[in-house]
Amino acid sequence: MKSRIFIKLLAAFVAVIFVATLALDLSVRKAWEESLFQEIHTGLLQKVRVLADEVEHERQRPITELAQQFGDAVDARVTIIDSSGRVLADTRAHPNEMENHATRPEFVAALHGQSGSSTRTSHTVGIPFLYVAAPVAGGAVRLAYPLDSIQKMTRSVRLHLLAASGISLALATLLAALISQLIARRLRRIVVFANHISAGDLSARLDETATDEIAQVAAALDQTARKLEASFAELETSHRQLETVLNSMQDPVFVVSREKRVQWANLPVIRLAHVGTGAVLIDSFRDPALLEAVEAALHAQSVQTARALISGRNFDVFVGPMPGGGAVVVMHDVSDVERLEKTRRDFIANVSHELRTPLTSIQGYTETLLDTEDRPAAREFLEIVRKNASRMARLTEDLLVLARVESGEQQFSIRPVNASELLADAAETFRASAGASGIVLKVNQTGDECVLADPDAIHQVFANLLDNAVKYAGLGRAIEIGTRGHQDGVEFYIRDFGPGIASEHLARLFERFYRVDKARSREAGGTGLGLAIVKHIVRAHGGSIHASSELGHGATFSFVLPLVQASVAQ
Repeated sequence: MKSRIFIKLLAAFVAVIFVATLALDLSVRKAWEESLFQEIHTGLLQKVRVLADEVEHERQRPITELAQQFGDAVDARVTIIDSSGRVLADTRAHPNEMENHATRPEFVAALHGQSGSSTRTSHTVGIPFLYVAAPVAGGAVRLAYPLDSIQKMTRSVRLHLLAASGISLALATLLAALISQLIARRLRRIVVFANHISAGDLSARLDETATDEIAQVAAALDQTARKLEASFAELETSHRQLETVLNSMQDPVFVVSREKRVQWANLPVIRLAHVGTGAVLIDSFRDPALLEAVEAALHAQSVQTARALISGRNFDVFVGPMPGGGAVVVMHDVSDVERLEKTRRDFIANVSHELRTPLTSIQGYTETLLDTEDRPAAREFLEIVRKNASRMARLTEDLLVLARVESGEQQFSIRPVNASELLADAAETFRASAGASGIVLKVNQTGDECVLADPDAIHQVFANLLDNAVKYAGLGRAIEIGTRGHQDGVEFYIRDFGPGIASEHLARLFERFYRVDKARSREAGGTGLGLAIVKHIVRAHGGSIHASSELGHGATFSFVLPLVQASVAQ
């Protein structure tokens, strides 16, 4: 890290020094050269005028001597020409060997009575000169200053500039090394801090006293670490609370990953199946129903239910998908409930079976006594005994039927049956009894779908539902029966136009012994078990049943039977 920062800083410093040096060389040096040139030009112009004045007023000394003396005094080349351009004297060359100078720019101006100047390389000496000429009587004088001295001074300045740049580069290198070391040390502390955070040590902190950008970054990271520590502390507390709650539950609960591995399990699961974290689900639970429910929940992302047998106990299994993938499985032990329910059913069946014989005897003897008894009072009492014995006999018979259906002992001969045939058979059987009560039985348009059903059992369902409809339809009213399509099969419905049923009773209509109007039910001779028997028969067929009603608008009882095609496809 330090070397990378050092290289970047050094590169930045070198770039700045290079740009600054280049700018100085291109701008300052050029201006300095122009200023120096202008200064030399002005000085030469003044000196050439002095020379012109001496040449005009000094007539005693030879012109060659005068030129040499003045050239030595001003350290410049002196040239004197006549009006024709012929060189009369020159301090650097022999006049006779020099060409005519009448065409030189500076002499052209001087011969016209003005000071002139030009810059060029001398043909005689071969180096660049600055020439300045002034007019004199009968000709002109000229001073020449070698420009190579300016170039030498420029090279000297460049050398000094490069030397200064080198010193600046050396200082920049030291400064870059120092700054990079300081920055690297601070960044290294931030990296160490980040490594602690990534390793889970949220108590790590950064102590920065500076106020620069790095300190601001460090302060932000430090604040983030504090918030993360507080959030993780709250999350850990919530996790422990949730784990405590789940472990205190009696129901087994565990979480399955997408790969069908156990991610977490509460204590009841561990005691039940000795499951450990990371265990493969199929190695811990072999029940096919549970495995299928988990597979379906993971695939369809919907809640699934199943009944599983694990370690000799029955469980209702609820599998729900989790938002981040995987699923949570909750198992409710129903073994004791089922055992008690079976005990109850067996008790009811046994009691009902034992009551059948004495009740039959009571009915028989009562009917015999009624045939031989002539006293009105005795006949009235015997009739009461007969009616109650009959009612108890119906009750015991219904209890036996309900017990057999609930326990699965009742065997149904389920086969494909046309829905219209079931409806027509029910209408034919109960049209007479409905007519005797002044009720019209209407059969609505039906389809030709085939359902899976036991015709005798479904006839019993219609018998119970139509019997109730006749009782509550009211004199002179109608009852409608028919079928309609349903997503799960074919829906059969029986609708009356009686007083209807209040909404608070609808949810409990199919419970055993539940009565909406207890007095009227007893008068009608009902046992309170008919709808419970209907519900269990329909469920045994793989269907469903429900009731809907509004007060004053009658009631509709509907049950659904599966289609033959749908069942085969399944």
